[in-house]
Amino acid sequence: MNNASLPTVINRERRLYQLGIILFLMGLLTGFLLPLMENARMGLSSHLEGIMNGLVLIVLGVIWPKLRLSRTAERIAFGLVVFGTYTNWLATLAAGFIGAGASMMPIAAAGFEGSALQEGLIAIALTSLSVAMVVVAFIVLWGVWNKGSQFG
Repeated sequence: MNNASLPTVINRERRLYQLGIILFLMGLLTGFLLPLMENARMGLSSHLEGIMNGLVLIVLGVIWPKLRLSRTAERIAFGLVVFGTYTNWLATLAAGFIGAGASMMPIAAAGFEGSALQEGLIAIALTSLSVAMVVVAFIVLWGVWNKGSQFG
């Protein structure tokens, strides 16, 4: 990161705070919906995912200005982390309401299994967000470790 990109970094830092607080709040509110869900155990997973992933976004907002990344790597990491954290909450929320998720999360699904289409969509969401979050972890690790040269 160079000084020319400082306003962009500050904007992303603030946006991560905002998105983190929103997701944290949505995770808290998800807890009130558990009695309405087909599978409350999967709903509990969604409740916890919202809270934990909201905190992930907030923590990333704290360290974001210290990352040494190129603009491209920064954009990729930002987009993927927002996609991954929100999709994690939403996929488990949907699975809780429709009583699905057995193919990917058999313990949380607790014997509930959706249609092939439902299970497939949840599997796509969970697989894609998992890949996104691993990529984010590597980019952030690089940005923390990087001493001067730009990544990407």
